[in-house]
Amino acid sequence: MTFSIVAHCPRTGQLGVAVSTAVPAVGAMCPFSRARVGAVSTQSWVNPYLATRALDLIASGLDAPTALECVLQSDQAKQLRQIGIVDSQGRAAVWSGSDCTSWAGDILGAGYSIQGNMLVSGETLTAMQTAFVEACALELAERLMRALEAGQHAGGDKRGRQSASLSVYENEDYPLWDLRVDEHSEPVAELRRVFNVAALQLIPFVRGMPTRNGAGAPAPKHVIEMLALSPALRAGGSLNPALRPGGSDRDR
Repeated sequence: MTFSIVAHCPRTGQLGVAVSTAVPAVGAMCPFSRARVGAVSTQSWVNPYLATRALDLIASGLDAPTALECVLQSDQAKQLRQIGIVDSQGRAAVWSGSDCTSWAGDILGAGYSIQGNMLVSGETLTAMQTAFVEACALELAERLMRALEAGQHAGGDKRGRQSASLSVYENEDYPLWDLRVDEHSEPVAELRRVFNVAALQLIPFVRGMPTRNGAGAPAPKHVIEMLALSPALRAGGSLNPALRPGGSDRDR
């Protein structure tokens, strides 16, 4: 009932998940990640314990394929499950049970897994793969966003659209990105809008937060000044079109 991508960036070590479905609050149910460990999307008839136990096993030293094999052995309803996993070394694994609602399937690649069920067609997954691979020079969050957009454009969930989320972990126990659209007629498009605003207003702040090894650094002066404004007046704000990504020359 969902399409998703889990991925690892070999350049930065980041791990992330992007996912959309026709059920509310997909970001609260399907994606699970741990910095320096792995990322998982558990879907179809969701079993969050598959994700948390798999991450525990990876943290203990197993690779993603072995961890997935182990957790599936304990699930008597595994034919109803779909799960994609990638670990911090870029080793990926995927399972699509035989009882997942059609169309269902998956694509496994170097450092990523793409999976979906109850889809219009398999074109959703192949479009996601193409978009992700072609954006290899970009940051992981942008690559995940583009993959999700491509999947939606190719058909997505055959029931319609309702929620979407994107999360990326780097070195800290808290996420670098964690964005959610929980109930919307165009959740992927709305997630892109929120993503663009977050890139301007949120990520500079997160980059200065305390780390496991230190207290963090004060935000740059321009970030402090921006965050002192009301949201609508900031870069990307609804009342400041000239500073929105893609703002026209006429706006300026």
